[in-house]
Amino acid sequence: MRDLRSVDVAVIGGGLAGASIAWGLVERVESLAVLDEGDVAFRASRGNFGLVWVQSKGAGLPFYGEWTLRSARAWPRLASSLADATGIDVRLAQNGGLSVFLSEKERDVRIEQMQRMLAQPGMPRYRWQAIDGAELRRRVPGIGPRVVGAIHCDEDGHVDPLRLLNALHAALKLRGATYLPGEPVAAIAPRDGGFDLQCRSGRMHARRIVIACGLGNAGLADQAGLRAPVRPQRGQILVLERMPPLLAQPMTTLRQTGEGTVMVGDSQEDAGLRDDTGLRVLATLAERAVAMLPALEGARVVRAWAALRVMSPDGFPIYEQSVRYPGAFVATCHSGVTLAAVHAFDLAPAIASGTLPRELDGFSSRRFDVRAAA
Repeated sequence: MRDLRSVDVAVIGGGLAGASIAWGLVERVESLAVLDEGDVAFRASRGNFGLVWVQSKGAGLPFYGEWTLRSARAWPRLASSLADATGIDVRLAQNGGLSVFLSEKERDVRIEQMQRMLAQPGMPRYRWQAIDGAELRRRVPGIGPRVVGAIHCDEDGHVDPLRLLNALHAALKLRGATYLPGEPVAAIAPRDGGFDLQCRSGRMHARRIVIACGLGNAGLADQAGLRAPVRPQRGQILVLERMPPLLAQPMTTLRQTGEGTVMVGDSQEDAGLRDDTGLRVLATLAERAVAMLPALEGARVVRAWAALRVMSPDGFPIYEQSVRYPGAFVATCHSGVTLAAVHAFDLAPAIASGTLPRELDGFSSRRFDVRAAA
């Protein structure tokens, strides 16, 4: 087996999590390589809905709310830095977002959850508002008669996730990073103060590694003295034909892209590693979409797909450095778009320095030991 090369840092995984961390690292380390399985992978980035979402984040772990808000507020910087480096516009729009309710029960439960979440000690404060159906119809023409209200949050927004992934990879190439598609890492062997990585076509030695390959983290992390107990959660998405402007703000289940297409999504299924679509779920998504925005009833469906979210046992990210093998880090989350900015501007510099800040201790896998003991 041939030697690919030796690098200072190897990022294992080229999806949104790995690529955003790599973008934050590339000018802080001597040399960097991104090892990626490629488009044959169960790549969550490829099926992402594209929301930059703050509302609903932090129940049970207030710092996750702070981490998410920090990233949302840093997103304009990320978008402009990628545009400056590559000329690619990731279509960021942050003029607020809506969670829309089709029943009074949905509305009451969600508002109570929001109030309870924001009352947690340490939870950040941001502007949000419960809107009744009449007010929502004034703000968003065309909302259906079944809609009873919504929650509006000023901090929410959306981007084009495929443009984002393209921009990150283009920026990395321009900054001199080595990108190796079709080179999944099969094994990690700590050696000589670094790590030997067994790839498809050879070996690579890296002084430090970042394991950020989504669902693949579960099998690789323990080889570096880490843990990433992640599981897949399937989400399905409908894409409708291009339409005149209908939605000035994204909703949790509906958004209109810069090209005019309307995306419908937000299903959550435990289906193992199956990433196929199902008519029952797609029909439910379509029914709710038409109830929210009746103008969609006659729209043609042009695409449908499913993708697998990367879920930890409690839904929060896992960030950790190996105690047994310092220099090995793991990073996993299911909000690769929302957290891209904080991954680039906060997590990556910490990895480059060799020490994760204490504020990230709550994202360590040690939290699962505490809960098991309890």
